Amino acid sequence: MGFLELLLLAIGLAMDAFAVSIGNGLSMKKQNPKAALAIAFSFGLFQALMPTLGYFLGSAFEDIIRQFDHFIALIFLGFIGGKMIFDGIKELIADKKGETEELPEFRLTFGKLLVQAIATSIDALIVGVSFAALPDVNIWTAVLLIGAVTFAISLIGVFSGKKFGQLLGSKAEIFGGVILVGIGLKVFIEHIFFGG
Repeated sequence: MGFLELLLLAIGLAMDAFAVSIGNGLSMKKQNPKAALAIAFSFGLFQALMPTLGYFLGSAFEDIIRQFDHFIALIFLGFIGGKMIFDGIKELIADKKGETEELPEFRLTFGKLLVQAIATSIDALIVGVSFAALPDVNIWTAVLLIGAVTFAISLIGVFSGKKFGQLLGSKAEIFGGVILVGIGLKVFIEHIFFGG
C-alpha cells in the first residue's frame, strides 16, 4: 500500500471524527483553543491506537468486532448526542423564560471526549485488522499518518463548527447533538442494510 493510498485511507477514516468535531464546535459558546486541541489530539490519538490494536489482534477477531461495532457507535454517539439535544432544548426553554444564566455552559468532559474518541475510531480498529493481512503495509507509517490527518481535520472541524455555532446561537447544542446521533445512526444503518 503506497503513501497516496494510505493518505486517502486516513482522510476517509477521519471523516466521522471531523463531523463529531463540528458538533463539538457548534456546542461551544465561545472560542476555546485548549478544548479544540484536546478534541483533535484525542481523536488523532485514538485513530492511531485503534489500527495498531487491530493489527496486533489480527484477523482472527475480525468477525466478532464487525458484529458489534455498529451497536457500540450507535449507543455511544446516541447517548452523548441525545444529552446535547436535551441540554440544548433546556437552554432554549430557559431563554424564553429569561433564566439562561442558571444553566451551566456546555463543557466537554474527559468522559464525553473518551466516548467520542472511541466511537469514532472503531472503523480504524477494523482497518488495523486488515493491515495484518497485507504484507506491504508499514504499520507505524500508517498509524502515524492516520493520527496526524485526523488531528488536523478534527481541529478544522471544531473551529468550523464554532463559526456555525455563533450564527445559530442557542440552537447550536441541539444541532451538535443531532450530528452525533446522525453519525451513530449512519454507522448502524450502513452495517445493517449495506454490510458496511
